[in-house]
Amino acid sequence: MAKYIFVTGGVTSSLGKGIIAASLAKLLQARGFRVTIQKFDPYINVDPGTLNPYEHGECYVTEDGAETDLDLGHYERFLNTPTSQANNVTTGRIYQTVINKEREGAYLGKTVQVVPHITDEIKRRILLLGKDGKYDIVITELGGTVGDIESLPYIEAVRQLQWELDEQDCLVVHLTLIPYLRAAKELKTKPTQHSVKMMSENGVHPDVIVCRTEEPMYNDLKKKIALFCNVTVDAVIEATDMSTIYEVPLEMLREKLDVICMKKLHIPIEKEPDMTKWRAFLDKLKYPKSKVTIGLIGKYVELQDAYKSILESFIHAGAMNECKVVVQNIHSEFLTQENVAEKLRNLDGLLVAPGFGHRGIEGKIVAIQYARENNLPFFGICLGMQMSVVEFARNVIGWKDAHSTEMNPDTPHAVIGLMEEQKKITVKGGTMRLGAYTCELTPGSRAATIYGSTTISERHRHRYEFNGQYLTDFEKAGMIPSGRNPESGLVEMVELPDHPFFVGCQFHPELKSTVEAPAPLFVHFIAAAKQYAEDKTNKAKVAEEKIAHQ
Repeated sequence: MAKYIFVTGGVTSSLGKGIIAASLAKLLQARGFRVTIQKFDPYINVDPGTLNPYEHGECYVTEDGAETDLDLGHYERFLNTPTSQANNVTTGRIYQTVINKEREGAYLGKTVQVVPHITDEIKRRILLLGKDGKYDIVITELGGTVGDIESLPYIEAVRQLQWELDEQDCLVVHLTLIPYLRAAKELKTKPTQHSVKMMSENGVHPDVIVCRTEEPMYNDLKKKIALFCNVTVDAVIEATDMSTIYEVPLEMLREKLDVICMKKLHIPIEKEPDMTKWRAFLDKLKYPKSKVTIGLIGKYVELQDAYKSILESFIHAGAMNECKVVVQNIHSEFLTQENVAEKLRNLDGLLVAPGFGHRGIEGKIVAIQYARENNLPFFGICLGMQMSVVEFARNVIGWKDAHSTEMNPDTPHAVIGLMEEQKKITVKGGTMRLGAYTCELTPGSRAATIYGSTTISERHRHRYEFNGQYLTDFEKAGMIPSGRNPESGLVEMVELPDHPFFVGCQFHPELKSTVEAPAPLFVHFIAAAKQYAEDKTNKAKVAEEKIAHQ
């Protein structure tokens, strides 16, 4: 029987429940336990697939093709193990399941209510991952904030589970805020007291309280929180702001979050967690030997969470190269032929990000042209690859009207388009190619060298494909299809062999990048950018020496 840990949040949203859950899971995993994390989101959408990135950040895709909350990305990056459809559940999915059952007559004519039917479905989903014997500990993060009306059914489900499960098999960790009042020079516990009181009124009493704070907490403050919130003093955990999320597991180790949880779950503490690899990664991250500036060309750059996995992949790849990656956000909507040289001239590499719709497309094409013509390392992901194909068709092959049918359905040179079987589907989510697919790489290509293999598996989330009828024209002009799907023959990767680094991929390599296994494409892209930066510095030095000699 697996043991269950619930992570709830109070006072305000965005406190970092996902990072605390992932850090605790990492520490338990490092002690040898089989751990997984699941996220329950209180919104009515069935999944975040149709949400605007400005609303909810990026949509994370699992191996089995589930469109999920971006917190699952943190879980995978910390634990280095894949998640699945079962690891993310929304209120929309819960209600959809219950309503479908009611339509099938599963409730035998009973009145269907939030309690017990909705809460029973929530409990069934919570216990699902713990029943197959694959995990010792299941951590469940409950989205939203205690007191939100939409969170009540989840709190009620946890209350029932605390009553149904053995005391030593169930634990609640409550993450809360301890605000610092600068005028009074004082940390305040009142919001935390109110949050715990509100949760207790709903029948759930936290066993551990994790306090997010800007200033260090003194011991008397911990005693005060313990007294008023009815927990032991060692169960009040300080979580100060860190310079990087990857420091949080070590901070939680110092605060003994894993130890207090194990004690309360009656798990014997036999050895210290092995964090050797994690510490080695942090050392490289904190003490880089060089620096590169990468331009991230996107259309949601105002919100960092919209490209969360890409930004984290840069951190992993940077540490691997012992190089600090400075990301410069560039909005594609404001890029033109007139200003592109000025905006991109200080970059060491260019990544054109994924996205949907026609807004900002011409700016992406202009940026890709600049990178191709100036030998600037270029990496295109999904829409980034598709636009590199359009740019090449227009400016190298000479089809000035070439485009993707997503942006121009009537283009005479539809170099990117929908597959025939997708054209008949009208439901938005149904046209997507989602989840892990195999890709065969051309032997001797840059892609095969990067991966060190000719067969790989990567995750997809897109509708539009490279149009195979134009493949010969592209190959003649110098762009090679270095990766293809073995079953459909669809082109998954393109590259320019004569360029220092010009690679585009249909899939999303950032979704599989973790601390312990950085995405190879990102590692090699940063290595190419590092080389470009060194060459640029050397050229500048030679130029200076020439001037000095004159």
